[in-house]
Amino acid sequence: MNNPNAFTGLKVFSTTLARDRETMGENITKWLKENPGIELVDKIVTQSSDKEFHCLTISLFYKQK
Repeated sequence: MNNPNAFTGLKVFSTTLARDRETMGENITKWLKENPGIELVDKIVTQSSDKEFHCLTISLFYKQK
């Protein structure tokens, strides 16, 4: 049985800088347009922080079309 959510690749976008968080969506969109041969099968958004830093990570799981 094939798993419809099976993936062959992972792309991770991560930043702790506020100015980079503001453009993260644009960077992800650009990467997706540069890779038209992939199909996203899942994503995970993770936010973590300590006393000084806030980290945002977006993990994209994909497979070849």
